[in-house]
Amino acid sequence: MANVISDETIEYVGILAKLELSEEEKEQAKSDMAKMLDYIDKLNELNTEKVEPMTHIFPVNNVFRDDVVVNGDEREAMLSNAPEQKDGSYVVPQTVE
Repeated sequence: MANVISDETIEYVGILAKLELSEEEKEQAKSDMAKMLDYIDKLNELNTEKVEPMTHIFPVNNVFRDDVVVNGDEREAMLSNAPEQKDGSYVVPQTVE
């Protein structure tokens, strides 16, 4: 293992994660973190010279559609269901004094 994780680093990560780790768990976490960093080092050995940087593995196109009104102005139909209305608006009980 080329990457050595210090006890201070494990303590700091435990604080950030709001975890109380036993000594065994700290040792296991150190080992796991070192293995992860070794794996990342292994990935850094790959030749990525002709690989384009990307944010997604699939092409992302604009998924938004045009904003088209399909139901029109149905204000009167909606207000017809209201128990009380005034000046084209719903009348509701007062909630704040």
